[in-house]
Amino acid sequence: MTATTDPHLWLEDVEGADALDWVGRRSREAEESLRTGLYPELHEGIRTALEASDRIPLVGQVGDHLYGFWTDADHPRGVWRRTTWESYRAGASSAGEGDGTEWEVLVDLDALGEQEGVPWVWQGASILRPTHDRALVHLSRGGSDAGTTRELDLTTLEWVAQPEGFAKGEAKGRLSWRDRDHVWLTTADDPTGATRSGYPRTVRLWERGTPVETAQVVHTIDEADLGLFVEHDQERDQTVLRRVKTFYTEEVLVLTEEGPVRLPVPDSAEPSVHGGWVALRLRHDWETHPAGSLLVAPLADALAGTAAWQALFTPDERSSLVDLTWTATRLVTTTLVDVRHSVQVHSPDGTGWSTTDVTDDLDLGLRTVSVSAVDDDTSDDLWLVTTGFLEPMALSVAHLREDGMELEPLRSAPSRFPSEGLEVSQHFAVSADGTRVPYWQVGPSDLPLDGTTPTVLHGYGGFEHALTPAYDPIVGRSWLAHGHVHVVAGIRGGGEYGPRWHQAALGPERHRAYDDFVAVARDLVARGVTSVERLGCTGRSNGGLLVGNMLAHHPEDFGAIVCQVPLLDMQRYHLLLAGASWVAEYGDPEDPAAQEWLPSISPYQLVDGSRPTPPVYLATSTRDDRVHPGHARKMAARLEELGRDVTYWENTEGGHGGASTADQWATWHALAWSFLHQRLGRA
Repeated sequence: MTATTDPHLWLEDVEGADALDWVGRRSREAEESLRTGLYPELHEGIRTALEASDRIPLVGQVGDHLYGFWTDADHPRGVWRRTTWESYRAGASSAGEGDGTEWEVLVDLDALGEQEGVPWVWQGASILRPTHDRALVHLSRGGSDAGTTRELDLTTLEWVAQPEGFAKGEAKGRLSWRDRDHVWLTTADDPTGATRSGYPRTVRLWERGTPVETAQVVHTIDEADLGLFVEHDQERDQTVLRRVKTFYTEEVLVLTEEGPVRLPVPDSAEPSVHGGWVALRLRHDWETHPAGSLLVAPLADALAGTAAWQALFTPDERSSLVDLTWTATRLVTTTLVDVRHSVQVHSPDGTGWSTTDVTDDLDLGLRTVSVSAVDDDTSDDLWLVTTGFLEPMALSVAHLREDGMELEPLRSAPSRFPSEGLEVSQHFAVSADGTRVPYWQVGPSDLPLDGTTPTVLHGYGGFEHALTPAYDPIVGRSWLAHGHVHVVAGIRGGGEYGPRWHQAALGPERHRAYDDFVAVARDLVARGVTSVERLGCTGRSNGGLLVGNMLAHHPEDFGAIVCQVPLLDMQRYHLLLAGASWVAEYGDPEDPAAQEWLPSISPYQLVDGSRPTPPVYLATSTRDDRVHPGHARKMAARLEELGRDVTYWENTEGGHGGASTADQWATWHALAWSFLHQRLGRA
């Protein structure tokens, strides 16, 4: 099937009248069939969890205040607000009274949206340092990636009107502070145009009070590149430009008085610049260092090409680097060993760097840990968030000392679903080529291994993204609380074992991710956890492509499939919205070499009338400007054309996430889980 022979190409017209009429009719039919049975209970349970007043209010420190974004029943689109450390700590101790913190509301999105008639969605804010009296507020219409920016006076809480204030029109890109009277501007709406992937290709320096058309061009990249992004450290007056060539290659430029200076490191490496240091994460072997290593060197030496790089982390077959964060004087890393978290603190000691593993101090067990700096300019304190499949989120501050780490617990979220009688276990399946594939299983501790238990298998398998234990009240309330089993697979293409695990399923080897996933499905059946008719699978975005390939290649292994905001037409994906940015992951459909394998992983073309398929639920968002909604629309039309059991639903806003408010999220999830209960539930 080609563009000239595709009978459903008209569904790619995102807001075309005929396409929207088709979407509306299919979505109404989906709601009529799924808003029955358990749906009201599911919707209410999800919404209650999402709007609970005793959720942990996560914050970030800027100056003397803690800033955070919050949604609840009274503010479904949310408020940006701030408080003090004294009030935040006092609020944490008000057990049984909800959050007792005193908050100052800075931006009320519900009020703003009602006033302006726009369904605004929060995209974040950046605060001017060191005065902390102005902020650049980033908003999106309906949740799309394309957003707007406007300047807020934090002393009067009034918008700063142009020409005095800074503002960016609706487009992909961002404004960021250089100083009080200058901002860095990147926008896909620049006169130089956007890249083929739809991202900015020019960075400008814009002076307050001058027309944006006169903003000085600092750097421009090729149209064929993915995009140009700017990072500015206000406290250190340090600017870094990232010319992203492909999803996995970039050229990092440090802005000096002489202009941009390229950091002479491999394009496939990921540099992190912090003051006088640069850390380098390797995606491929370099010199004597294997892929997945983390190196560090003085920035001046690195720019001069004379750096003696020191390895802070070197992976083995079982371990990988997950993330890093800088504090004022140290570098902190989180790593995985067989998909289990550990934490290390790295400190410069005058002649090099020393490393201390602090995992034992944290008593992580099977929990995931997320670490970030409280204030990387003035403090070595860390925000530390932990979560597990059956353990709600907990927030602490970790104070790094010379002799170790001191934890200050701040908040713990309550349980959102009954976990008594549930257990977490880790298993390994064997893929088609003999590779051991890890997966997590959550379900009853007294599970009867007779194949009768409804089970849902979730996966992603792309972009070096690792799936690790996390508390999900939606899965808990909607599935686990009913005595069912939920499984998360760590297949190749992900980051569970670092770059090698990811690169093993790139381009022509993409099938390995799908081999891994179906191997886990078959292992669950072989172990007696479930049976084919009771086994469903779920995936979103790249995970939608994953389960789409289950539909195309392994339909006999599943009883139902939930496919959300997916890529599915891999012969045209590079022409749709941000699709061109993922060529490094999947291959270029216009490259003759890639034409050898892309048709074999393109579910839209592969599904035909010669093979039975399980029931399918497809969902997307009209406002998704990252993965084109046409993928899901066309697949639904194709399955409908073949007379298959297909249910289609499309939200009118929400962007690539699929929803914008707690009520929308409750609908988004409740429809999918209602579908799974209907198709997989016990008779």
